[in-house]
Amino acid sequence: MPKGYWIATMDVKDAEVYDSYRAANAKPLADYGARFVVRGGTQVQTEGTWRSRTVAIEFASYADAIACYESEAYKAAKDIRLPVADCNMVIVEGYEN
Repeated sequence: MPKGYWIATMDVKDAEVYDSYRAANAKPLADYGARFVVRGGTQVQTEGTWRSRTVAIEFASYADAIACYESEAYKAAKDIRLPVADCNMVIVEGYEN
């Protein structure tokens, strides 16, 4: 079964409030077995338009990735983030060889 991934790029407008979002999303991410693959870090924009922060989160399955995003616990965390970060996000099924 292919893994699932959240891939997000964002510009954070209020780092203090964004830290509250990170604290709030810790439990739902843990509940769904999420693992950060990329969490900020140095990046070089080589093509197209991108935001200043990139995050990639791995789940055991695409279904888990969707379920976490749709969970009430994550929705509450997302409500903290929405006013303080401009975000593009996709949930994508991984590739299996």
